[in-house]
Amino acid sequence: MTTQNQEKSFENQHILLQPLYVGGLKIENRIWVAPMAGVTDNPFRRLAKSFGAGHAVSEMIIADTALYARQKSLYRANFSGEIAPISAQVAGAEPDKLAQAVRFQVENGACIVDINMGCPAKKVCRKLAGSALLQDLDLVKRLLDSAVESVADLDVPITLKTRLGFANGQENILTIAHIAEQAGISALAIHGRTREDFYTGNARYELIKEVKANAKIPIIVNGDIDSPQKAKWVQEYTEADAVMIGRAGQGRPWIFRDIAHYLATGELLPEPSVSELRQIVLTHLDELYQFYGEYSGCRIARKHIAWYTGGLPNSNAFREAMYQEETTSGQYKVVDKFLSTGC
Repeated sequence: MTTQNQEKSFENQHILLQPLYVGGLKIENRIWVAPMAGVTDNPFRRLAKSFGAGHAVSEMIIADTALYARQKSLYRANFSGEIAPISAQVAGAEPDKLAQAVRFQVENGACIVDINMGCPAKKVCRKLAGSALLQDLDLVKRLLDSAVESVADLDVPITLKTRLGFANGQENILTIAHIAEQAGISALAIHGRTREDFYTGNARYELIKEVKANAKIPIIVNGDIDSPQKAKWVQEYTEADAVMIGRAGQGRPWIFRDIAHYLATGELLPEPSVSELRQIVLTHLDELYQFYGEYSGCRIARKHIAWYTGGLPNSNAFREAMYQEETTSGQYKVVDKFLSTGC
């Protein structure tokens, strides 16, 4: 299909269904998976993309070479079987170490590297990383300059994920966005809360709308997007270039498919039947077991099973029994039995 015909084919599509280019790399649609520590691992990213997510960013790796060889970091840096372009996230507060971490991820197969300045977790903020950095604009500039320069010879896009600011009443996202553009950041994802908010209250989109109105790079909106209708409304209100789905995808990886279907047809898809849910869960479990092995696979799967089965009849008793299983085979059997009996 020629470029002209492609442009015509997109005329009647919602913007979120159209491709987005980040630093010259094509991303098939604008419904993205937000990076979440302990959630967006390799199996989850591949699952979300199988349900139509256009892009998925990995869990973050802390910019400390002493941590790279740890098993948890090796899992987080495993991109085997993923659909390109692969995006890896790093976090840190020292420009030199952050630059090294960026190079590490690129050498490991990442096509895009994302800088985390949004994580509100205390253990990250104690290291003056994540959203704690929003208190020091000079350091933000030095970190972003260092990250971009570290792979300038490779022409690898660097993106940034952040929040409205560190504290309520001190929102400085407009300044952060300007610093990011000046540094050469290729796209900016913004969660509509401050670090002080953590995940409480409601995400606010007014400042994201203002950032977008003044930005020359793609802006991705994140926070409380939990339904097809909300995805459509938030994008159209902010005019953001993409939406990023985080917690709403936990136990609901089909939300990406649902959003795309709604934007294409105006219709809402029904929730998966128990039979469909069984197939999704068991497939996910197989992937987790294969990826992590016996011990970690069984334990990491527990939270996903709990998310999938929340709200189902008799699910509380089922989960209590499931948590007692210490082997992948035992865990798989109880999940299969529960979902095979119609709950």
